[in-house]
Amino acid sequence: MASSSYTAQNIVVLEGLEPVRKRPGMYIGGTGIDGLHHLLWEIVDNSVDEAIAGYATSIKVRLHSSGETVSVTDNGRGIPVDTHTGTGKSALEVILTTLHSGGKFDETVYKTAGGLHGVGASVVNALSSSLIARVRRDGHEWQQEFSCGRPQGPVQTMGQARGTGTTIEFTPDPQIFSSTRFDSGKISRHLEVKSFLHRNLKILFSDEVEKRELVFCHEGGVRDFLLHHNTLRQDVRLAGFPEPFVVTKEDQVKVELALTWTESTDEALLTYVNGIATRDGGTHEQGLKDAIHKAVRNYLSVKELVPKGIEILAEDIREGLVTVLSLFMPNPQFQGQTKDRLNNPEARAAVESIVRPALEHYFHRNASVGDAVALRVIQAARARQASRAAAVQVRRKTPVAHRLNLPGKLADCSSTDPAETELFIVEGDSAGGSAKQGRDRNSQAILPLRGKVLNAEQAQLQKVLENRELTDIVSALGCGMGKDFDLDRMRYGKIILLMDADSDGNHIATLLLTFFYRHLRPLIASQLVYLACPPLYRIDAGKETLWAQDDGQKEQVLKRLPKNVIPQITRFKGLGEMMPRTLFETTLDPHRRRLIRVVIPDEHQAPTEKTMAELMGKDPEPRFRFIMERAYTAEDLDV
Repeated sequence: MASSSYTAQNIVVLEGLEPVRKRPGMYIGGTGIDGLHHLLWEIVDNSVDEAIAGYATSIKVRLHSSGETVSVTDNGRGIPVDTHTGTGKSALEVILTTLHSGGKFDETVYKTAGGLHGVGASVVNALSSSLIARVRRDGHEWQQEFSCGRPQGPVQTMGQARGTGTTIEFTPDPQIFSSTRFDSGKISRHLEVKSFLHRNLKILFSDEVEKRELVFCHEGGVRDFLLHHNTLRQDVRLAGFPEPFVVTKEDQVKVELALTWTESTDEALLTYVNGIATRDGGTHEQGLKDAIHKAVRNYLSVKELVPKGIEILAEDIREGLVTVLSLFMPNPQFQGQTKDRLNNPEARAAVESIVRPALEHYFHRNASVGDAVALRVIQAARARQASRAAAVQVRRKTPVAHRLNLPGKLADCSSTDPAETELFIVEGDSAGGSAKQGRDRNSQAILPLRGKVLNAEQAQLQKVLENRELTDIVSALGCGMGKDFDLDRMRYGKIILLMDADSDGNHIATLLLTFFYRHLRPLIASQLVYLACPPLYRIDAGKETLWAQDDGQKEQVLKRLPKNVIPQITRFKGLGEMMPRTLFETTLDPHRRRLIRVVIPDEHQAPTEKTMAELMGKDPEPRFRFIMERAYTAEDLDV
């Protein structure tokens, strides 16, 4: 029991970089793979800031052969090494050991910058088991070494050197991070984006893990970025919109924008502030949306193009829209150190005032382009209205009537609190029967499916709405689908796909995930979709019963058994063979089961879209090519 006394002796004061090591998540968002790479992004951003200020033209990032050490070198001015008046230490040591220190607070040094809080370099130092800073300036090379944020000695002169610049080499602390191995693919994608956003900036990536050298430099800037993104997504550009619309203007802020409309049914708005990705948008993104909405509505109104009975909504205008917006501004106010959202109120008006008149003028000067966009928007509005009329048949009407219009085969749970309820989508009536008997009736609902479901990637929306199995899922969830999706109407806190642990089960799970990806993607984005992991084998060894999910795990279990034990191995042909209690203990029990959460990281959005289109789409050629190229890797064939 905690002591009831609470005095001044209980107050802990963390000094220097201690707060960073004590609560790293406050500074880098977490200690997982994203937090690990955020260390590198902070150092790269400092070098990019030198480029924005006009003092650096190239950056080199080196991933060492261990995969756990990385260094960043630029040819900027070099971090000052002279004595800082206020502390009596070198400026280099102050910057790397003191929170909220650096040149970003002095607007005469950096007009615009991505590093604003003065904590990036010092946080990286605090969370690294080793950090070496090398500076070239004033005709000499200087070096200082650190460990866990503590200097291992003063700044030392290493000799004469030509040129200027800074190199930061660091190794993340394994006591802080769950893994300290960097992902070279993640790094290369991030660096290429930086090269798009900063035209003519040369970034070299020396990857000693994969033994490759990559050079990124794009003269086309955001226009090239937009075309690159379209290629990754395999977007079909809207007929009549041959070239991206591009605007670059600098006043109080600098705006660089490239946009186009595609035949895709979703939108993709990529926004950046001072080279930092704002994944959660912010005021600049809202200003962009305002500008696009008003410009398109102006063209529709002036040309009198909207048919009677058609209501144009903002989502109709943005359907198929792909944009890259890069904003450079002084003193941006980000939400947190990870800088995922911009909060400056003035950014909204600044972006709109630049983009809206330019886009309106572009439409009226290029009537064929304006007409093509207008037709695209009107078609989107018509499709939305038709979809709503069809989808109303499978929507849950109100929370009060939560048991009305539910599928007859759904075995619902007694609780109505989504925070504690789960829906298991189960393969087949036999497995559904076992699951219904073995479940926790208070919090677990069971929806059995009959046979393989429709491939939603190949089917038209009308076919999807006519498919009984898929409409039963939407009806059970209660959240609607497509443009009528409403997460607040969701009836369950988890959707768990429970399939047999064989190739047929994997196939059905893939088809269901395709449906969720294409028509219920917000559920994946909200991390509500899971895959259950039922065992494939039961191993009875004396009085002990063990479980294995695949052949590899079975072999591992058998190796651990004593030599004098003769195990009895049972392979389940399907979930329906399991006794209800066994199914609960191995797969349904929240305290003992294993679930796989379905997530799509930001950097995998475009590759996922490409994979889904190729492997689940109508064209058989990409699937044939995939099979021919990777058939040799297949280990679990059910023939």
